[in-house]
Amino acid sequence: MEPFPEDWERATVIVAHPDDAEYGMASAVAYFTARGKEVSYVLATHGEAGIDALAPAECGPLREEEQRRSAAVVGVTHVEYLGHADGALEYNLALRRDIAGALRRLRPDIVLGLNFDLTWGDAGGVNHADHRAVGVAALDACRDAANRWLFPEAGEPWKGTRAVFIAGGEATATHFVDVTSTIDSGILSLAEHRAYIEGLGTDFDPAQFLRQITGYGGMAAGCEYAVLFRRYGV
Repeated sequence: MEPFPEDWERATVIVAHPDDAEYGMASAVAYFTARGKEVSYVLATHGEAGIDALAPAECGPLREEEQRRSAAVVGVTHVEYLGHADGALEYNLALRRDIAGALRRLRPDIVLGLNFDLTWGDAGGVNHADHRAVGVAALDACRDAANRWLFPEAGEPWKGTRAVFIAGGEATATHFVDVTSTIDSGILSLAEHRAYIEGLGTDFDPAQFLRQITGYGGMAAGCEYAVLFRRYGV
């Protein structure tokens, strides 16, 4: 693995749900913003189907607010939602168009995203269908955003995105961010999703969870805590 490149100014995080970026990636975002990088968040859904005890009409706005607070902890002020249906995302032209439009507005040098493989690591747990749809659509939308003949209604082309970095697929990681100095910010960022965490109905501990997974990353990267990414050229 190589250290994460720092020859960029703007990044956009593209994920499916509120809290997706907080299960590790936010610690890296805190590292970037502390160094003057501009990071924005684009979420495909409002997460309205994510809490069993809350109806979507109540859940969506609550999770939006939790996400905005969470993002602020790691230095992110721009959070936008594409308004697709939580739990029912499909890889299709509409999703690609909306992501391409966001890229044309935000003009990132790089894109950050979440594991879109069928499973999570060696445990073999099936990855959420929304994660899989958004991950692949984000890769394709980087190319779509550069092509003026695709989705002209979504804005002027943006050809400046150089690469996509995907977190959560540790077995195939190519780059790492040493988050030893920012792991505490990542923990606070995840903890802002209070309603969602309480809705899990478990004894989930954000600090224990994040220190464990970034600790494994650190062992692979040669530091105390690390977030691992796989690079895709676009």
